[in-house]
Amino acid sequence: MRSSLFRVIKTLNNSTSSSHLLHRGYGSEAVPHRKVAVLGAAGGIGQPLALLMKLNPLVSDLALYDIANTPGVAADVSHINTKSEVKGYMGEEELGKALEGSDVVIIPAGVPRKPGMTRDDLFNINAGIVKGLCDAIAKYCPNALVNMISNPVNSTVPIASEVFKKAGTYDEKKLFGVTTLDVVRAKTFYAGKAKVPVTEVNVPVVGGHAGITILPLFSQATPKANLADEDIQALTKRTQDGGTEVVEAKAGKGSATLSMAYAGAIFADACLKGLNGVADVVECSFVQSSVTELPFFASKVRLGKNGVEEVMGLGALSDYEKEGLEKLKPELLASIEKGIKFANK
Repeated sequence: MRSSLFRVIKTLNNSTSSSHLLHRGYGSEAVPHRKVAVLGAAGGIGQPLALLMKLNPLVSDLALYDIANTPGVAADVSHINTKSEVKGYMGEEELGKALEGSDVVIIPAGVPRKPGMTRDDLFNINAGIVKGLCDAIAKYCPNALVNMISNPVNSTVPIASEVFKKAGTYDEKKLFGVTTLDVVRAKTFYAGKAKVPVTEVNVPVVGGHAGITILPLFSQATPKANLADEDIQALTKRTQDGGTEVVEAKAGKGSATLSMAYAGAIFADACLKGLNGVADVVECSFVQSSVTELPFFASKVRLGKNGVEEVMGLGALSDYEKEGLEKLKPELLASIEKGIKFANK
């Protein structure tokens, strides 16, 4: 699950001709033409995410959409000398054009969390935004892989599934809740405590994407470190509270935007690699799942040409993780059911 984002940037910087970029894993073959749409591209997550997707040589066309301010963001990003063509789209009347022909749609649209605000407080606003965007996706690019960033992910992914079901376009293999930031945080925090190189660390994170529903499996972390039980518990809590840590540090002036954009770019890159036939692409994601009794659950997912190729099991859990798994289930189920209820009202 190690990110190749820095290798991508290095490739870009070292290339003498950005129009002839080749991606690691393809040998001498040309990279397939791929269109990526970012919905909410003028926001706090959307702008750095647009920048990172412009740096990705797997992207041929980059469509940036928002309800306002998109032309400026698109003009700014379009000046970067990488191969993808950038177009900005603004307002509901241009949403269809932004989506047409998209292979991957990334949705960071919505309002950010503020101090004292839980992810649940975001629900009514962001749920309505997501519902509208998914209606348009079903109409204009029903076969695209949809990467849901808009919070609360535990509810917005079920909302999207219901919208697509009503439209007759739902494919469980093509809808993803982006939980990569939980993995990024778990890797960073674990590396710091275990004193190992962070670039070599892998930590699966399962469950959901809010509070106690986030369950990092530090017992499966590599490289292996013999951390004390209290250290594992502290790392778990810090991973679960990572978003709050950023909100409080920004003192009411923002939430986790830069790290979320980075995580979103990692997951989108993995989706593109899977579509293009790169073997053994595995990331954690919140998807329709039979790993537990819950209808949606985050675990390791193998990506391929059709989106989800395999939803992988949890593996061996420590007693602490087994306890955490049982604790998270009621809360995660409630969030899933809340999303389904909203979509069907």
